[in-house]
Amino acid sequence: MLETNLAQVEANIQAACRRAGRKREDVTLIAVSKTKPVQMLKEVYNLGVRVFGENKVQELTDKYVQLPSDIRWHMIGHLQTNKVKYIIDKVELIHSVDSLRLAETIEKEAEKKNCTANILVEVNVAEEESKFGLKMSEVIPFMDEISKYSHINVRGLMTIAPFVENPEKNRPIFAALRKLSVDIRHKNVDNSNVSILSMGMTNDYEVAIEEGATMVRVGTGIFGARDYDIK
Repeated sequence: MLETNLAQVEANIQAACRRAGRKREDVTLIAVSKTKPVQMLKEVYNLGVRVFGENKVQELTDKYVQLPSDIRWHMIGHLQTNKVKYIIDKVELIHSVDSLRLAETIEKEAEKKNCTANILVEVNVAEEESKFGLKMSEVIPFMDEISKYSHINVRGLMTIAPFVENPEKNRPIFAALRKLSVDIRHKNVDNSNVSILSMGMTNDYEVAIEEGATMVRVGTGIFGARDYDIK
């Protein structure tokens, strides 16, 4: 099942890149492995996947020690300040930075570990009540504020679009985030290059790629339906 699923996702990504006139290597597939057992991750790893995304710190750190060291881990879920220290030197990218308090904590913990944290600013483009993230209008002031931190590198933006039956409905969301990233690039904010756009999940990643996503977060499309019984 995993091999078939992964092959289908790969074919879809390639097709979306072709439609958008983009190169396949410009899009990173993140296998969202939350709630999935280590054995399943090993199978996907053996199929060539090296980038995995986790939502919970405890789960990420547990899997980190059990799996090969060349895996590039991404923290894609909401991150509490008191958990930052556990992952700061283990993850390649934190996708979900949405407050000055969190950025300040990341800066302090990165300084302690003598590393630089690569982060994305989470943007709630659709302004959904149930989702984390900054409003569009808050992003540039926020980036100006955190540009003073020497152990943080803002690599781009992330959004979680609404769950919709028809992925076309999310096209304006993805287009808006891309436009915001262009606006930010024109401002040349310190400690940022805003080259990453993390947007698109199992139900809408093809549309996201057509609108400029450089990272797509695919869980169910690869691993099958999620098992919420696993804590």
